[in-house]
Amino acid sequence: MATMFITTFEILKNSAIDRIRDFFSTGWSEEGSTVSQEYETKVLSRNRSALYASLSWVHEYQVINDQDLETFELLKKTRNLLAHKLFEVVTGQTESNHTDQFPVLVELLRKIEVWWVVNVEIPSNPDYADADVDEEGIVPGPILSLQMLLEVASGNTELLEGWRRGRAKLHRRAQPDTSNIATKEPPCA
Repeated sequence: MATMFITTFEILKNSAIDRIRDFFSTGWSEEGSTVSQEYETKVLSRNRSALYASLSWVHEYQVINDQDLETFELLKKTRNLLAHKLFEVVTGQTESNHTDQFPVLVELLRKIEVWWVVNVEIPSNPDYADADVDEEGIVPGPILSLQMLLEVASGNTELLEGWRRGRAKLHRRAQPDTSNIATKEPPCA
């Protein structure tokens, strides 16, 4: 569970930073995505750390509250303990309450992800223009990925196999149909 805590904390950090960065993305270059100057002025200018700048941005938009920021700091301390003293924690030489904190970590990740789906993705997708969306029923991609990791770690690969079948099906659909292409060499003139 200690490595799952570290992994989930990294997913949370990526979610906080990447969602906002992608929102301000203007295209792609050889170095990756390019972002507007607005990203620098509205987000990154808040703090030298992209993570804390992003947390400030989601706090301003009331995605998270003051208690969530305090919780994040507590979770960060636990993550750092696990990352730097993993052997000691696993062998019981150092105490850690990461198992008790894990659901809190997942809930904070879910809170940010669901807000993003409800307030950015759904309103910008015309397929959901008049849809009645049940926020409790939303399972964001990072949460689904985390559920899959937990299932696999516990020995159950059913969800992973279903995901693989779905990806393979999508991959087959994306491949061009070559069944009508002649397989013989053209006759020489």
